[in-house]
Amino acid sequence: MADDPPGAHDRHAPAGTNSRPPYADERRQHILQAMRSRGRVDAAEVAGTLGVTGETVRKDLIRLERNGLLRRVHGGAVPVESLSHEPAVAVRTEFSAEKERIARAALAHLPTHGAVLIDAGSTTALLAEMFPGHAELTVYTNALPIALALVSRPRLTVVTLGGRLRGPTLAQVDDWAIRGLADINVDVAFLGTNGISLERGLTTPDLAEAAVKRHMISSARRRILLADHSKVGLIRGNRHGDPSDIDLFITDTGLPDARRRELEGAGIEVEYV
Repeated sequence: MADDPPGAHDRHAPAGTNSRPPYADERRQHILQAMRSRGRVDAAEVAGTLGVTGETVRKDLIRLERNGLLRRVHGGAVPVESLSHEPAVAVRTEFSAEKERIARAALAHLPTHGAVLIDAGSTTALLAEMFPGHAELTVYTNALPIALALVSRPRLTVVTLGGRLRGPTLAQVDDWAIRGLADINVDVAFLGTNGISLERGLTTPDLAEAAVKRHMISSARRRILLADHSKVGLIRGNRHGDPSDIDLFITDTGLPDARRRELEGAGIEVEYV
């Protein structure tokens, strides 16, 4: 499919620009930038922003998908890795400032005594690094890096769940981890996720890790989700919970207004930091 010549499909430029419609390369660059910043792109919104037809955007999405740069979904597109790709926790450096703010805000929700559960993940790992040294708590975790970060604090009792250790997340999974969760009850669970969608719930790429996360939700009196704004609207493979399972969602202020309205409309309590 050859690129369309300037002005072949569209006669209206976006407001505030010159009169010519954007070239194909300009449109596609805009699509990719919007998708990377928001975690997905809406075709109708792109058409309105650029002043082009929906058919033009559809052709752009087809071309970008054929080039392996995105995956088309109903109404738009998501990054090509959105459903199954899972980078190692150690290399998850995007939105580091936002994750630090989220982790610091989570400290305010630590109980004064009792037990907490900390899920594997990059944001929950930051929470472990910030954990106060004076806290007298029992901390359960399925993440080896989190256990190692906490064990030097003498007032804490640190317990790992056991089980097979997954390489990408260094999380303990399978039957041993699930059996351990069946026998514990914690005051607060600090949970992570790879995606949160009102339609498909909380999702993560690995099936074994999803099973452990489901049991974590069941073992906690209060469930707090820690995730930056890029996770909202994403679907990442295997469902491990529903938004209604979460008592509080701590995220950053980078969440677009449309996403905020969706969460509020669903009755989800959100703390923006």
